[in-house]
Amino acid sequence: MDLHSPLKKFFGFSKFKGLQEQVIKSIVNNENTFVIMPTGGGKSLCYQLPALMKEGTAIVVSPLIALMKNQVDAIRGISENDGVAHVLNSSLNKSEVAQVKEDITNGITKLLYVAPESLIKEEYVTFLRTQKISFVAIDEAHCISEWGHDFRPEYRNLRHIIKAIDNVPVICLTATATEKVQEDILKTLGITDANRFKASFNRANLFYEVRPKTSDVEKDIIRFVKQRIGKSGIIYCLSRKKVEEIAQILQVNGINAVPYHAGLDAKTRVKHQDMFLMEDCDVVVATIAFGMGIDKPDVRYVIHHDIPKSLESYYQETGRAGRDDGEGYCLAFYSYKDIEKLEKFMASKPVAEQEIGHALLQEVVGYAETSMNRRKYLLHYFGEEFDEVNGEGADMDDNSRNPKKKHEAKDDVVKLLSVIRDTLQKYKAKEVVNTIIGKENALLTSHKTHLQPYFGIGKDKSAAYWMALIRQILVVNFIRKEIEQYGVIKLDKEGEKFLDNPTSFMMTEDHTYSEENDNTIITNSKSSVAVDETLVKLLKDLRKKVALKSSVPPFAVFQDPSIDDMALKYPINLDELSKVHGVGEGKARKFGKEFVKLINTYVEENDILRPDDLIVKSTGTNSGLKLYIIQNTDRKLPLEDIAKSKGKEMSDLIKEMEAIIYSGTKLNIDYALDDLLDEDQQEEIHEYFMEAESDSIQEALDEFDGDYDEEELRLMRIKFINEVGN
Repeated sequence: MDLHSPLKKFFGFSKFKGLQEQVIKSIVNNENTFVIMPTGGGKSLCYQLPALMKEGTAIVVSPLIALMKNQVDAIRGISENDGVAHVLNSSLNKSEVAQVKEDITNGITKLLYVAPESLIKEEYVTFLRTQKISFVAIDEAHCISEWGHDFRPEYRNLRHIIKAIDNVPVICLTATATEKVQEDILKTLGITDANRFKASFNRANLFYEVRPKTSDVEKDIIRFVKQRIGKSGIIYCLSRKKVEEIAQILQVNGINAVPYHAGLDAKTRVKHQDMFLMEDCDVVVATIAFGMGIDKPDVRYVIHHDIPKSLESYYQETGRAGRDDGEGYCLAFYSYKDIEKLEKFMASKPVAEQEIGHALLQEVVGYAETSMNRRKYLLHYFGEEFDEVNGEGADMDDNSRNPKKKHEAKDDVVKLLSVIRDTLQKYKAKEVVNTIIGKENALLTSHKTHLQPYFGIGKDKSAAYWMALIRQILVVNFIRKEIEQYGVIKLDKEGEKFLDNPTSFMMTEDHTYSEENDNTIITNSKSSVAVDETLVKLLKDLRKKVALKSSVPPFAVFQDPSIDDMALKYPINLDELSKVHGVGEGKARKFGKEFVKLINTYVEENDILRPDDLIVKSTGTNSGLKLYIIQNTDRKLPLEDIAKSKGKEMSDLIKEMEAIIYSGTKLNIDYALDDLLDEDQQEEIHEYFMEAESDSIQEALDEFDGDYDEEELRLMRIKFINEVGN
């Protein structure tokens, strides 16, 4: 059977990609067919070509209207007659539906795209029964499986609907399906006899990286995107709110980005999708609804601001990068806190669904925390072995480029495998680990596991260590996770061999993301970022000198958080200094010269690589408030009125005024203080701050022992800094 001439005639290609030819032969021969092909592997051609070749109309069941529209346009583009492909869904009016029916009856329509919900409608079923149907194709077939990541009841019922129309062959296609999902799809559709085709899941041109998600994640994203200006990218977030926030932050930082989520009206969604396809914008910030069936070949990066709910989702979303086989960078930000959040959301679901959800999430945790080759880990999850030395794309991930330390773990592997064997292979990973570290729980107690001699044999190491080892012996097939009893661990032949004759096993040390997550951004209270301690000391010495010379206390020159931030950002001119936390232009001009001179010399002498640190512009909510405070204190408006008009407590207003004053902007509140304290009282507090070691309010309260309250002291501190520091 020659398929090359129709391929050339309809699509203009001279050769097939991967498994396409075998799949098409199977369909042309009227056989049930099951296709697993990664995103970008050319799935849609597998049913489009046979539909154009065969007599009658092929029904294509597809989950998304955008996806259908995209494909119908593509097919119409290769034919003189627009009737060659149609959509039948809720967006059509009566006369459009009549036109579709007429084209099918006249044998013009070769491909009819329907949503599963439309296929249930009695009038459509009755009509289609009378027509010549060539076959039914089910795209994104993982939606059928409740183990898949998009459970839709109409999909579960497709078998009966298809039988009601005609007894025709069925072809299912999906870009991601674990063995469990595959079996479920075939069983649900009643086509366990289908010819199965599974393409390799390895996308060798994609680079995988996972970074710890710190409070600086927006800054990281902006820096990443700015290095790729003019290139197309997608940023995925789990919530609509986050999508809007990130899109806005990118926009104010000069990046051409648009949001995309289900909360936008259809018109805006279509507009934003088209802008992305037509290159009128570089970045789409989206929830997972975006990207299914988007045939944009040159997406250069996919960023996950939030880690997805399953490795299927992750694989499918990253698969939207580099479909032209060019560069594709997949960057995910990971924090265990996100996983905990997703687990909380699951609490309201039925127990069976929770079980599945937790198991899927643990696979994601495994992928994020592993320090082995990420491609090997990912492909193993989809049942494919990968050679991390010679395989295609072997060094295309962060772990392979920066290998972690390895150590001999032969004895630990023996401990682990023997515990799995001795507990009769009935526990999931978590229970196996609890047994090894000797942590009792109801399940272990009910099986009397806590009374066994091996209970606690590995308590010298952490649960995280044993979990990491389980993941590493899973990938080399010492153990397997039982599909039917989701997640129960069984010994595999290789593992039994190892127990009989243990040999060396080099374990890679896992990433620990927990400490890194505490790298919070500098707040007014204290810094917990790794700053350059040597420079901090030099800057504090200089601050002392400058303070002496100006006859002011050191904190009135620069506060500690500002000094810490200088030792993090190494500003070498006044402009850069003015962007340091709590400095501002006025203060930089007044005290900054000697500081930037010192930092400049320090940077040169120590060969320091300065971070090209981005000052991320905020979306401006706060600057309006600051301006309001400055204008109204100038007008001498009572502070209570200023606070009230903005719905704030007095303490919040004082906090805002402190931020203004510490960034070097002048703020005159003498009028307010004159109403509170007489001249002598003001002088007494002024003198105290002049001699004090620090500007701590607590120390001042202790010193005055109840003479003044906190509010009076904070307002006086503002006046003091305004006079001596700014």
